[in-house]
Amino acid sequence: MIVYSGTKSSFRVDMVNGVISRNLDTMFRLLGIGRESQAEYRSWENSLPRIGMVVMDPRIDDDVQIALEYQIPLTSKRVDFMVAGSDGDRDNVVIIELKQWQSCSATTRENVVQTFTGGALRDVVHPSQQAYSYARLIENFNEDIREYGIGLHPCAYLHNYGEETRSQICNPRYAEAISDAPVFLQQDGYRLSDFIASHVTRRPHNSNIFEIIENGKLKPSKSLQDSIGRILDGNPEFTMIDEQQVAYATVLKLVENTVKDKQKHTIIVQGGPGTGKSVIAIQLMAKILNSGYSCAYVTKNSAPRNTFSNNLISGRRRLSYLKGLFKSSGSFYDVKADTFDCLLVDEAHRLNMKSGLYGNVGENQVKELINASRISVFFIDEEQAVTMKDIGTIAEIKKQAEALGSVVHCNESLKLTSQFRCNGSDGYIAFLDDLLQIRHTANRDWFDLDYDIRVFDDPCEMRDQLRVRNTNNKARMIAGYCYPWVSRKDKSRMDIKLSGGFEAQWNFTTDKFATDPDSFEQVGCIHSTQGLEFDYVGIIIGTDLKYIDGEVVTDYEVRSKAGDASVYGVKTDADRAKADRITRNVYKTLLSRGQKGCFIYCEDRALSDYIKMRLDSVKANTPVLNSTRVI
Repeated sequence: MIVYSGTKSSFRVDMVNGVISRNLDTMFRLLGIGRESQAEYRSWENSLPRIGMVVMDPRIDDDVQIALEYQIPLTSKRVDFMVAGSDGDRDNVVIIELKQWQSCSATTRENVVQTFTGGALRDVVHPSQQAYSYARLIENFNEDIREYGIGLHPCAYLHNYGEETRSQICNPRYAEAISDAPVFLQQDGYRLSDFIASHVTRRPHNSNIFEIIENGKLKPSKSLQDSIGRILDGNPEFTMIDEQQVAYATVLKLVENTVKDKQKHTIIVQGGPGTGKSVIAIQLMAKILNSGYSCAYVTKNSAPRNTFSNNLISGRRRLSYLKGLFKSSGSFYDVKADTFDCLLVDEAHRLNMKSGLYGNVGENQVKELINASRISVFFIDEEQAVTMKDIGTIAEIKKQAEALGSVVHCNESLKLTSQFRCNGSDGYIAFLDDLLQIRHTANRDWFDLDYDIRVFDDPCEMRDQLRVRNTNNKARMIAGYCYPWVSRKDKSRMDIKLSGGFEAQWNFTTDKFATDPDSFEQVGCIHSTQGLEFDYVGIIIGTDLKYIDGEVVTDYEVRSKAGDASVYGVKTDADRAKADRITRNVYKTLLSRGQKGCFIYCEDRALSDYIKMRLDSVKANTPVLNSTRVI
């Protein structure tokens, strides 16, 4: 979606008349796009006159085309400024990322700098890398761009950035990014004009160049197909075994047989924690892309999206555009029918009714996803719904699919039952169901498990024991959402304070909690860990789960109301019953994140004693004890 477009001549008139920012704001409202804040309006006021002076270079004809605020399809990312035209032989588009930064500091992280933006000092992507990734994202998914041979040339313009810290933004460690997308600072206006004029001097041969960008057919490029296939072929983290392969083959056959016809199909894959739903989804994405069809991995949770994409492109800066394959479930509310050949929807139980920051756009995410693709595949575990807003159920998927004329596939071959987490124990998951009194199970006092599970009376000792096991950066502390997030505004304060002098902060970001080594000292929550796994987890069970008179009881009202919207809107008995189940689901989900071990600390001493008693029963009923099982 392009918010504003015209010629250089019409853009100049709007600039001289001082109406360009107002016109942009009006178009945002008419198109139903919410701009981020008043600061964004001010950024137009400050940045557009500066880039306007640059493109007024007489070498650039008045009838070249200008576009502002192009929202890349199916993402929330917008290209600030584009100039389209011809160099005499070929049509080209110069993509310009505009920044108001005055300075920045280089970091040791790949293509990350630190600067003051959004009212705080933040780690952000280098603007050259940002512009480059936007260009590659457009090129690799827009078949018409490739068919018409339109060249995309990204760059960044930091018009307020002084010479004093040029060495930081142009640090040698960013040389590759800057080579792909040059960065121009305050004193580089003429150099930027030269860059634009080297690609665009006259009107494009194709008069509808921005229409091609906006409405081109969505299909992956051959290079994208090859890249994702090569990466996954060499990535042992995404290897399928046993029934995962069966479900994968079943889905793939349906895709191969039906993606070319006009019939819509909806496939439902069921599986509990650790049964490999995400592994199948990632492998299917690679295979479908390699077959030349458009496909994306979709999930509501940003944590698995970012972790999976970061794992895939680790050490491959030029392939950072692959992140565009991983999309939020809230980005499909205005997507045309059958835009994608296939959408792979992971954690489908987390889908919501509404989308957007304030939950005020769209109609129904299940409906929108089925509408947007010829084939929609939903990976679901109804027992991992963890908020009152979660509407992803098998019944809802079937209902929306049938309303849209999509054939539903939901059968035994699409059910995953084997457990590949918690050292492969199906019994442990059943034990958790019984322990948390979600349901009674046959193995309440026994399961065959070589698993390091412990209950600690001292949270500091639990953290110390986790630290010893964090040799490969795969141990994390996770807690129920009972503690206010005070460090969100004041990084010097501690959020979680427990007995024995234990203090910690909530994770500062959901995007990197699972992979950033610095995150070990922080505590994750359900939102930063659902859909992911670790070798060892240390679970802090807050006062929303207690043991009273022989029963495990929940209290949703003690959850942090300032930082957690999971149980908002509880009014009726039905709501209270749902909030009770959500609390139990949250802890079941957290307690099943560990591959090799799970350490537990309970604020409620009675609950701690109850869990110890249950584990003692397991120990007494286990024929052969493993030395790693310590209670």
